[in-house]
Amino acid sequence: MKYKYKVNGLDCANCTQKLEDSLNKKEEINDCVISFATGMMTFESEYDIDDHELLSFMQSIEDEVTIENLLSNITHHEHHEEHKHDFEHEHHDECGCHHEHDHDCCGHEHHHHDHECGCGHHHEHVEDHRELTNAIKYNIVGLDCANCASKVETEIKKQSYIDDAVVNFSTQKLMVKAKNDPQLLDKLQAVVDSVEEGVTLSKEDDKKEYNKPKLFNLKENIELVEGIIIFIGAHLFTGGFSTFLYLFAYLLIGYKVILKAIKNIGHKDFLDENFLMCLATFGAIALGDYSEAIAVMLFYAIGEIFQGYAVNKTRSSISSLMDIKSEYATIVKDEQMIQVTPEEVNVGETIVVKVGEKVPLDGKVIKGNSMLDTASLTGESVPRRVEVGDEVLSGVVNLNDILYIEVTKHYADSTVSRIIDLVENSASKKAKIEKFITRFAKVYTPTVVGLAILLLIVPMIILPNQSFYTWLYRACTFLVVSCPCALVISVPLGLYAGIGKASALGVLVKGGNYLELLKDIDTVVFDKTGTLTKGEFEVVETSNDDLLEIGAYGEYMSNHPIARSIVKAYGKEIDSSRIEDFKEIAGKGLTVVIDHQHYYLGNEKYFKELNLSVLQPEKIGTMVHIACGDQYLGYIVVADVIKESTIPGIQDLKKAHVKQTVMLTGDHSTVANDIATRTGIDQVYSDLLPQDKVSQLENLMSDEHVVAFVGDGINDAPVLARSDIGIAMGGVGSDVAIEAADVVLMSDDITAIAKAIDVSHYTNFILKENVTFTLIIKIGVLILTLFGLTNMWMGVFADVGVTLIAICNSMRILYKKS
Repeated sequence: MKYKYKVNGLDCANCTQKLEDSLNKKEEINDCVISFATGMMTFESEYDIDDHELLSFMQSIEDEVTIENLLSNITHHEHHEEHKHDFEHEHHDECGCHHEHDHDCCGHEHHHHDHECGCGHHHEHVEDHRELTNAIKYNIVGLDCANCASKVETEIKKQSYIDDAVVNFSTQKLMVKAKNDPQLLDKLQAVVDSVEEGVTLSKEDDKKEYNKPKLFNLKENIELVEGIIIFIGAHLFTGGFSTFLYLFAYLLIGYKVILKAIKNIGHKDFLDENFLMCLATFGAIALGDYSEAIAVMLFYAIGEIFQGYAVNKTRSSISSLMDIKSEYATIVKDEQMIQVTPEEVNVGETIVVKVGEKVPLDGKVIKGNSMLDTASLTGESVPRRVEVGDEVLSGVVNLNDILYIEVTKHYADSTVSRIIDLVENSASKKAKIEKFITRFAKVYTPTVVGLAILLLIVPMIILPNQSFYTWLYRACTFLVVSCPCALVISVPLGLYAGIGKASALGVLVKGGNYLELLKDIDTVVFDKTGTLTKGEFEVVETSNDDLLEIGAYGEYMSNHPIARSIVKAYGKEIDSSRIEDFKEIAGKGLTVVIDHQHYYLGNEKYFKELNLSVLQPEKIGTMVHIACGDQYLGYIVVADVIKESTIPGIQDLKKAHVKQTVMLTGDHSTVANDIATRTGIDQVYSDLLPQDKVSQLENLMSDEHVVAFVGDGINDAPVLARSDIGIAMGGVGSDVAIEAADVVLMSDDITAIAKAIDVSHYTNFILKENVTFTLIIKIGVLILTLFGLTNMWMGVFADVGVTLIAICNSMRILYKKS
């Protein structure tokens, strides 16, 4: 069974990796992946995982994290004793401490372990995850703990104008059932203010205003400000009182780091930046250099603030690219319009989309016509017109008229839901460079710590008249440099930024590994119909203008796509009373009586059987020859039309250094070769059955080549899955093809492939820049430290400063011009 959670409170990529490693050691958890960039955690388990005990275990490693179950309306599962696994017991064995849990198995409310909020008090963690249907929803920002949320909820329920209320601490949502009142928000805010100071309510649609990253929050950093003031004041005194002030300032500024280091020592996993910062600054204090120790902690704290802001800014930028979900849907029921969540709408119901609103669900237009902004899905800036009968995808914006849409898919199966799921889960498929950095970090930090110890001891042994304090200071500076955060944060963040940028261009990449591999593609193999061509037949040539009317009347009774295209090309109303004795002859053609005259329509093989000679057309396509009795009249040529984007798409791929383009098709070689010549395809394999396509693809694949296959249909799924990178046409493609693919083109435009390759190259370039820059600075500072040419300030820059620069460099991916 697959589990998916949103993890809040992750402020360090190194800590995130440590949490992921700890969860993967659990026998009941398989393939756990936590993305620092998105806060998403996924894993598989054969057991029924209890959310409370999972959270308890996670908080024993990182005490500030909270989780939200994304696969359940009720975050905490009921216990299934047959499969329930006890995290509490294992946690007791591993870390030697014990957490009590009191579970209420009613399925609605659970008591959780004690939680310490920002006010310093312990509260019992109680949270109600009920969903109120047809409720008024608000954002509630500034709650310190779940108990505070419970107090707010209780007080709101006491109000006479409130029927019911739920405060969800995990998602920061307040849901109330009450009569519509323009002053309701103000009334609720007054109630909240009476219970908890600093907590803000806003309408759900205004959430972006409150989600903007803030550089500095005074409430969260009050101890830092107090420590700075005391640090400055300490310079005004001398003697013992001055020392006391310095130490007090050090504790105020660095207590969070010290507490984390102590906790990690208890877990026997302490080789992180907290332990190293403590060791280094304790050394400075031992040397009597109080100002240096405080200054290092201060610089580190300020760097962490900027780093957190940069990370949140990057996350916010990526999230804004994926802001395609509508928060509500307006359904028409009993001649009334009711707002509900998209998840509550059923297939077959009618929704209304007003001007400026996002289409919440996939459906078909049943009333109205309008222009749609599809940029959020396809990256296309030109609006698309829709009329009655047209299919509409969720996530697009209605521009100029009201639309009534019949819903054709549940929200879970809608375009928006699938896109969000694809991007969120993309972090679970790690690129080679990301895996390398993870392995490198585990070796790098212990190595530098070992070198610091040698730096302290060896010079004292082999060099005469050396000062212990000098080498202790250098060793401490060594420790400050040793944290690999710049690499551990910037690499996954850069990959996720690349995935976000590709999605803004209408290309959904299912993982960092595929984004990394895109740059190495040297062969692109295409299916023909629906990929290079429209899959719609059109009349491209007639030997005689009068034949189109005969052809349209002759083919009117047939449902074949070629017949439909001829009738469409004629464009006039058909008088069916003129048609008699229609008869189809499988694989050959048909006979029909029109206006009491006998006509034959069919292919060359059929006409040879009729002993009639035929003319050869100038254009290549499917030929429909026409005869009246024993007199040959001429022909109509019907062909699958090449997409407007095909020729520029092939040209763009060649500019992107793709060496070979190939077409696989079941069409006759004459038609296939003609299309290849006109589009610029290098190599063609025709007359192929679906299974033949897989065999031909395998012949093209080798150790020297990275092969991508582009297709759209159900019979393309095996080839998509077999190729190095499968690319599906998402707008018209089948669900099976999209599931089998590694990359999805939402615009059905192959020019997007070259754009995705370009994003891959640029992302790889930025990541290499980050790794090279980080290692050069760190190694450079380490060498300078060895010769006593640096101080701890430079060591902190080589840690926090370099991390900040690497994060900002990763953000360049989001703003790259395409």
